[in-house]
Amino acid sequence: MKFNELGLSKSIQQALAHKGYDTPTPIQAQSIPLLLKGEDLLGIAQTGTGKTAAFMLPSIQHLAQDDREPSPRSCRKLVLAPTRELVGQIAANAREYGALSALRVASIVGGTSVNKDKQKLARGVDILVATPGRLEDLISQKALKLDSTQILVLDEADQMLDLGFIHALKRIVALLPKDRQTLLFSATMPKAIKQLASQYLTNPKQVSVAPAATTAERVDQFVCFLNQGEKQALLTLSIRKGMESGEMDRVLVFTRTKHGADRVVKKLGRMGIEANAIHGNKSQPQRERSLAAFRSGKVPILVATDIAARGIDIPGVSHVFNFELPNVPEQYVHRIGRTARAGASGVAIAFCAPDERDYLRDIQKLTGITLGKVPLPSGFREAVDAVEASATAPFRQEDGNRPEHNRPLGRKPKPSAKPKPRHNRRGPGGAQGQAGGQGGGQGSQGGGNRNRRRKQRDTAG
Repeated sequence: MKFNELGLSKSIQQALAHKGYDTPTPIQAQSIPLLLKGEDLLGIAQTGTGKTAAFMLPSIQHLAQDDREPSPRSCRKLVLAPTRELVGQIAANAREYGALSALRVASIVGGTSVNKDKQKLARGVDILVATPGRLEDLISQKALKLDSTQILVLDEADQMLDLGFIHALKRIVALLPKDRQTLLFSATMPKAIKQLASQYLTNPKQVSVAPAATTAERVDQFVCFLNQGEKQALLTLSIRKGMESGEMDRVLVFTRTKHGADRVVKKLGRMGIEANAIHGNKSQPQRERSLAAFRSGKVPILVATDIAARGIDIPGVSHVFNFELPNVPEQYVHRIGRTARAGASGVAIAFCAPDERDYLRDIQKLTGITLGKVPLPSGFREAVDAVEASATAPFRQEDGNRPEHNRPLGRKPKPSAKPKPRHNRRGPGGAQGQAGGQGGGQGSQGGGNRNRRRKQRDTAG
């Protein structure tokens, strides 16, 4: 089947041809004809299956054929997604697919200027892609109204529920017209998603593609058993060998926590391996710069948390390292799917500490695949000591150059610079504080939990 058999307009077919697409993915072939008829849809699909085009192409055609202008401070189609990166990816695709139409597309996320968002919405937009948190802020400030929205899309709905957006979703949906088309996409189908679908969808059609095992089967998966304190050394040696031999292109490394991601990046840097971290504590400009450097290959190593990785759709990721195994097995499938985009294959390597063996068992049960065991390389114990010694060595030698082992891969040493005179001038002191920390007393524990949940939602959006 080809795109020209699905009932799409010539302009959309031309936009697809410009991107080199002529054959729809399974979810596109199933969904597009239904959505062109105006049906509500419940789609169960992993990332990387082409679902963005599945829910975007029919509505672009519908909105383009309807020559009504959006009224000020309104949107005709609303797409809600859980993370900033996913919002950016969806909006970019909408602009590309609708390049030959006059549709206005806008994206709004937390961590950016509210005033600029208000300016985007002032004239009204055809397609608005947003995170729930920022959307609610703009609604409360009367910068946006939803009473004329015709189409609602909830993307990665399971992740939105995991992040605690359920109450925000209820408040947002309550402002929408009842006579609308609603689409809900989720990677999994827990009970909460079924309940959400029954509340918001009217006689929906259901499509399902790429179950967890199917995605996992496209990836060569391995596990290495070692102690937690040895993981950094193995990661360093593996990346250095893979980059120098040309076996690795772009590499994604997953940790469970934000601070863990920063720690891995810092230690890789001290060994001369340049990497960036992406997580909820990073500002939006920081996240965008890190993704751009990763996409271009300028910094081919990206260390990420599960939440921040939603929406990363970058071809050429050859390897995924699970530096720490996720405690939710479905997250493992999301992680390794970053190296199996659009039917491609890849390599995933899991580092499993003794206290993570239960997580590994759950992962293998979900995927139905037993990960191939990889032994530690010969001389690894000695290498651990060498890496730890190098990581704690001074970053610069007296001659002004980095030590040979601390030099970034592929970069030549810089010539020695003349020493600058030192001024005996004391600047403002004090270490930069970090958000978070333990609650003070038992009486404040509930409030602390609420604040942590609220912070998690804010940083995600």
